[in-house]
Amino acid sequence: MDSAPRVAVVGGGVVGMTVIRVLQAELPRAQVTLIAENLGDDTTSCVAAGIFRPGTSFRGPTPEITQRWIDDSWRYWQDILRTADAPRAGVTELGAYIFSRDNYHVTRNHLIEKLVPVYREVQDDELRLCAGDWRHGSYFSTVKIGCDNYLPWVERSFLRGGGKILREKVASLSTLGGQYELVFNCTGMGAKLLCGDHDLVPLRGQVLRVRAPWLKTAFYGDYDTYVIPGAGGAVTLGGVRQYDSYDLSVSPHDTAAIRERCEALLPALRGAELLAQRVGLRPHRVPVRVEAELGWSPVVHCYGHGGYGVTCAPGTALHAVRIGLDLLRGNTRSKI
Repeated sequence: MDSAPRVAVVGGGVVGMTVIRVLQAELPRAQVTLIAENLGDDTTSCVAAGIFRPGTSFRGPTPEITQRWIDDSWRYWQDILRTADAPRAGVTELGAYIFSRDNYHVTRNHLIEKLVPVYREVQDDELRLCAGDWRHGSYFSTVKIGCDNYLPWVERSFLRGGGKILREKVASLSTLGGQYELVFNCTGMGAKLLCGDHDLVPLRGQVLRVRAPWLKTAFYGDYDTYVIPGAGGAVTLGGVRQYDSYDLSVSPHDTAAIRERCEALLPALRGAELLAQRVGLRPHRVPVRVEAELGWSPVVHCYGHGGYGVTCAPGTALHAVRIGLDLLRGNTRSKI
């Protein structure tokens, strides 16, 4: 093992965990260490509903790279879905409706219309599935990723493969120089201070989880309103998208507004038992940063996914690992 490259991945959310999974598959002889202050349920990733539905605010350096990240992510989740381990990994199939009163274009999604198995305009009778005078709508088939299952599933596999986990906060990436021949920075909002990145902005999100085991389909309405079923009869209600807010407390005003909008969309949710309320800060950056930086140890940055970390983590992780492998091949201290 003395000849194996030493690699650190900083950040235990969906991006960092996906990087370690891809890295172990691509470079099984590497000595990989995950360094994370928070894991599992303590991460922002576990706040997200986790439906595969990338939006136009998710952008790479070019439209071509953005689409490649999305396409690669879809294939990654599909590969897991086709295995017997999919339920343990939290990856399930899901159908979804999106409705709008005013704008036909908001119900379309050019990023995935030719990617997912079904993306079609709704029939007139489907417009009446939800309360309200909806004029436009689309239906699409997709997947949902439950990070409360996916993150520990990856962690178990990583440890079985010889990976190591350090529960600590990294104050500076320079402190890792000399210890590792390659570092992946997947710290999300933590990169704002760690990298001095002023282009990284928090988008505060708040969601509710209620019990509604009868709901098997996701629904989207206007004004960032969504209802997304999950495992065990829990349903995520959302949401809010508050730019440059660092408030991690649960807002009773947001709670009331979310319930009002979601119950107006699906009146059957009225009286549903409230299971939990969660707040997270989405790390928003345009473009998402996936690039190398050379220093004491080469660093590959992979952060800034905004509200689409769960959706698009695999595509960016694959890109980041390819960059990292190229760096190692050019590093004479490493033997791949």
